[in-house]
Amino acid sequence: MAQRGLAAEFWQVPAVTRAYTAACVLTTAAVQLELITPFQLYFNPDLIFRKLQVWRLITNFLFFGPLGFSFFFNMLFLYRYCRMLEEGSFRGRTADFVFMFVFGGVLMTLFGLLASLFFLSQAFTLMLVYVWSRRNPYIRMNFFGLNFQAPFLPWVLMAFSLLLGNSILVDLLGIAVGHIYYFLEDVFPNQPGGKKLLLTPSFLKVLFDAPEDPNYGPLPEEQPARDHLQ
Repeated sequence: MAQRGLAAEFWQVPAVTRAYTAACVLTTAAVQLELITPFQLYFNPDLIFRKLQVWRLITNFLFFGPLGFSFFFNMLFLYRYCRMLEEGSFRGRTADFVFMFVFGGVLMTLFGLLASLFFLSQAFTLMLVYVWSRRNPYIRMNFFGLNFQAPFLPWVLMAFSLLLGNSILVDLLGIAVGHIYYFLEDVFPNQPGGKKLLLTPSFLKVLFDAPEDPNYGPLPEEQPARDHLQ
């Protein structure tokens, strides 16, 4: 019964969150079982372009390190904020959510070329946290007794990482990419003379978004106000 309940809970998780968190857990498990090593996963431009080990473009986003506090901490935040985004501002917009993943991944990869970063999974998590925090600015947060508004969460996490003795370069990269996405998607289109620059490719919409029902008739409250005046 417990296994059935766990399986049911797993399949209730939104598709993108489910796929990404499962891939991260399975990658870590494979490393722990010594089926693969981190040396087969890390971002290495020379091996990618000269040896055509293109899987490294993906696998460097899937590994958070060996099992331990850092792994569980990162996975908790990844699962929580990825799911809240997918069930919140991206609800019914799976293709747009996947496109955000692609946009963020490409930008981080380009920056990774310049900064010689080996794993970008933590930066990707910070990007998700940043976008969620900017879209929910009035939510109060509590982190180990510290109270603050949601937009401060990425910076609190970066400070916590610094206290643990980690480099904050990866955190800054995640925040920077998250801000670029947030600005292009939420801020610039609403500015005078601004327009939407991040357009989700149609093939992603075909793959991930359910087609509209041509026989669907909107409820009266869903129709534009002018329809009620006619």
